[in-house]
Amino acid sequence: MGILIQLSVISLLWTTTVFCQYEDYDFGDEYDEPDHQHPYYFNSNPSAQAEVPHFPFPVQCARECFCPPEFPLSMYCDHRKLKTIPNIPAHVQQLYLQNNDIEAVPAGPFTNVTFLREINLSYNKIKFHLIDHGVFAKLSNLVQLHLQHNELDEFPFPLPSSLERLLLGFNKISQLPGIALDGLPNITMLDLCNNFLDDSALKGNHFSVMNNLMQLNLCNNKLQTMPPNLPSSLMYLSLENNSISYIPENYFSKLPKIIALRMSHNNLQNIPRNTFINLPNLMELNLGHNKLKQVFYIPRSLQHLYIEDNDIEMINVTLMCPSIDPMNINQLTYIRVDQNKLTAPISTYAFFCFPLVRTIYYGEQNSNASKSTQIRTPVLRRLLTPEEYDEIEDDHETRDQETEEEHEAENNYFYPHFW
Repeated sequence: MGILIQLSVISLLWTTTVFCQYEDYDFGDEYDEPDHQHPYYFNSNPSAQAEVPHFPFPVQCARECFCPPEFPLSMYCDHRKLKTIPNIPAHVQQLYLQNNDIEAVPAGPFTNVTFLREINLSYNKIKFHLIDHGVFAKLSNLVQLHLQHNELDEFPFPLPSSLERLLLGFNKISQLPGIALDGLPNITMLDLCNNFLDDSALKGNHFSVMNNLMQLNLCNNKLQTMPPNLPSSLMYLSLENNSISYIPENYFSKLPKIIALRMSHNNLQNIPRNTFINLPNLMELNLGHNKLKQVFYIPRSLQHLYIEDNDIEMINVTLMCPSIDPMNINQLTYIRVDQNKLTAPISTYAFFCFPLVRTIYYGEQNSNASKSTQIRTPVLRRLLTPEEYDEIEDDHETRDQETEEEHEAENNYFYPHFW
C-alpha cells in the first residue's frame, strides 16, 4: 500500500512539472502570424515592403559568416580577417563586414541581393578604383552605408537615391565632384570627417541640393573658410579641427534649424556681433581652442557654451546678453571658460541675464606666457543638489585628466544618439 502511495505522488509531481513547462512556453514565439514579422528597418516604400519574404523560410548564410536565428535578416561577417566579400543571400537586409582586410567591392557577391538596407564596410582597406562602378547604385533599398576607416581617395559614386546615412570619415578623399551628391535627395546624415578636403573641394552647390540633410560632419579636414551653400534643413554642423579663421556675419541667416555647432580647434579670432542672432534653436555651441579675444551675442535658446582655451581676458556679459526679457529668459545652464586669460570671475550680472546657469567652469587661466593661474573659485555652482554637485565634480576631474591625444576627432562626432 505504501508503495502505491509513493508511485501516486511521483506520478502527480511528474504531471505537474510537464503542465508547468507547457504553461511557461510561449507558442507565439514559434507561430507568430506572418503579418507580424516586421523587418529590422522600416521601409518607407510600401511596394518594396510588400515584397519582403514572410517567415518561416530556409535562411541561407555564407559559410564565412554568422546568421543568428533571432535576427534572421542580418548576416554578421565582421572581425574575421576576410579579404573578399562573400556571396550575400537574397533575403539579407543588414550586412556587417567591418574590421576585415577587404580591398575590393565587386558586383558578384551582390548579384542576388534585393532587400539590402544597411552595409557596414568600415575598418577595411577598400580602395576607390577597386569598387565596381554602380555596385551600390543598384541596391535600391539601401538606406545606410558605412565606409569610414578605409583607403578611399575619391567619393564612391554613383550611389542609390534611397540612401539616408553615408559615413565616409577617416579616408583620403580630397575632391567632391558636383555630380556625386546630385542623386542623393534623401540623405539626412553625411560624415566626411578626417579626410583631405579643402575649400576648393567644396566650391559650388554641393550640399544645397540635399534638402533633407540634417547632420554634416566636416571635422579634421583642411578648410580655411566656412562651407558654402548649406541646406536650410541642417541641424548639426561639425567643423572641428580645421583652419577656419572667420565666420561671415550673415552666414547662419539661412540655417535657422541649427541645434548644435562645433567649431573647436580652429583659428577664429573674432565673432561678429550678430553671427548667431538668427539661430533660435541653437542649444550647443563649442568654440573652444581658438584665438577669440572677447565674447559675443548668444541666442536665448543656447544651453551649453564652450569657449575654453582662447585669449579672452574679460567676460562682457552685456555683449552676450544685451537685454533681459522676463517672459523669454535665456536657457544657458553651463559655461566652460578655462584656459583663457581671466583674472576675475564673471560679473554677478550674468545671473540676471542667465537665471538658469548652474555651472561656470573656470579651471586654470593662462594669465601670462610662463605659468597658469587659478581663479579663487575654479568651479562656480548654484542651486545644486548634493548628487548633482558630486556628478559635476567627477566630470571635471575626468576632464582635467584627459590629454590632447585623447581628444581624437572621432570622439567629437555627432553620433546617432544626438538625434
